[in-house]
Amino acid sequence: MLIGIISDTHDRLPIVEKAVEKFNEEKVDLVLHAGDYVAPFVIPKFKKLKAKMIGVFGNNDGDHELLKKRFSENPSLEIRGGFAKIIVDDAKIALLHGTEEELLKALIDSESFDIVVHGHSHIAGVYRKGKTLVVNPGELCGYLTGNSTIALLDTVKREAKIIQL
Repeated sequence: MLIGIISDTHDRLPIVEKAVEKFNEEKVDLVLHAGDYVAPFVIPKFKKLKAKMIGVFGNNDGDHELLKKRFSENPSLEIRGGFAKIIVDDAKIALLHGTEEELLKALIDSESFDIVVHGHSHIAGVYRKGKTLVVNPGELCGYLTGNSTIALLDTVKREAKIIQL
C-alpha cells in the first residue's frame, strides 16, 4: 500500500491544496496526518483527497471540538486524538505528533511498531532504529525551514521518501 504522510500544515491553504493534488497524482491509498492543522478551516481542503485520511492532534491545534466536527463532515476523514495505531499490510504503524519527545523516543526505541510516523520538529527525515522505520514528513507549511515537504511510504517494501512540493 502507498501511504501519503503529512504534518504541520499550520493553516497554509494553498500548499495544502498542492499536497492533496500530489497525493491524488501518486494514487495513495491512505493519508496519515501527524497534526498541527491549527485552525478548523483547513480541514475542508482535504475533501478533494481520493484516499481516506487518518489524523492526530498536534500541540498547535486549538479548538479540538470544532476540528472533530470538521473531520466528521467528510466520511473519508478521521481524527483519532493524540495517538493512532494503524495496521496495514501487516505493518503496525504508530501515528503521533511528537510533542512529547520522551514518549516519541520510547516508542521508537521499543521497536514495538514497524513504522513510527511523527511531525512537530518541522525537520523532514527517514531513518531506521533497529526494525522500526521512522518517518517525519517535515513541515508542509514551510514556515520554519522554507521547504514544504510530504512523505510517501510503501508499506510492502517498508520504505519511505521525502517529497518537496
